[in-house]
Amino acid sequence: MAERDYLVDHTDNLPALPDDFQRLTDPYQRELLVHCYRFLGSMEDAEDAMQETLLRAWRRMDTLKDPASLRAWLYKIATHVSLDLIDRQKVRALPTTFYPPANPGDPLPPPIFDPIWLDPLPDEYLGDRSADPEARYELRESVSLAFLAVLQQLPGRQRAVLILRDVLGWTSKDVADTLSLSTAAVNSALQRARLTMEKYRQEHDLLASQKIAQGQFGSLLNKYQQAWETADLDSLVALLREDVIYSMPPLPAWFQGRAVIREFLRSYLFSEQAHERFRLLPTLANGSPAFAVYQSTHGGPFRLASLQILALGQNQIARIDTFLNLDGQILEKFDLANSL
Repeated sequence: MAERDYLVDHTDNLPALPDDFQRLTDPYQRELLVHCYRFLGSMEDAEDAMQETLLRAWRRMDTLKDPASLRAWLYKIATHVSLDLIDRQKVRALPTTFYPPANPGDPLPPPIFDPIWLDPLPDEYLGDRSADPEARYELRESVSLAFLAVLQQLPGRQRAVLILRDVLGWTSKDVADTLSLSTAAVNSALQRARLTMEKYRQEHDLLASQKIAQGQFGSLLNKYQQAWETADLDSLVALLREDVIYSMPPLPAWFQGRAVIREFLRSYLFSEQAHERFRLLPTLANGSPAFAVYQSTHGGPFRLASLQILALGQNQIARIDTFLNLDGQILEKFDLANSL
């Protein structure tokens, strides 16, 4: 059986790897998982890819000539495992990629549970928070929903080149050796990938969170949380940028514009007839501020309803991606309580 078939069919039955191998690779497992996640846009797929990476590495340990190059060697294997899996999966994205903006006066469409949506990533996977602030910012941007949504649109090889060169900072020669390409082919693929990323970003209004002063950052999030918890629609809308985007995977619907989103929230969540109340718990996801949203109806208990990931721009909220907790699967990675 080919290794790529093993990857798809048998990742749930991997053999236990020796303790000495586990100790050797433990320091790199979290960053390898994030590396695979960038390729695949899915935590579940990334975990499968990482496990397959470790299995292949264990089987091929006798080919590792220099123990000092273990980290780079593992990244090379993880890259090829991810490329194998890309060939068999659907492109993952956000609703803004696949669908036109919705009308708040129309009924909401039913959810789509096929594996086509990006998964959120808990920030705890990003490692040491004491690292250089500039490096931390670049790391957060490399897992932002905006970056990932565009990255998923690239062909596999371009995706690999962009990640290895622009995220990991490898040289063109190292990337060429890893992917069995010429240096010229790597540079050409990198140029095409960068152009596609920029074009797609502009066409789909996908922006990364901009740097914002720490004092303004905290104040903005506090006001946002308070507006939700007090059902203060006017104060909430005042925090939004004029061209703000609001999406709700797995619903194939999204809204754009402050006035449109106000109408949606007024109709569905903040109307007197809705009888909804909210509690928000701050967290971090995909390098961005986020909130676990708990919802109560008719005075009942507060149940985990969604995870909101915010993108900030111009000292306002530019984008809200709300991952609805309809099947309970996605939010398990955040270790959140089901109720308050």
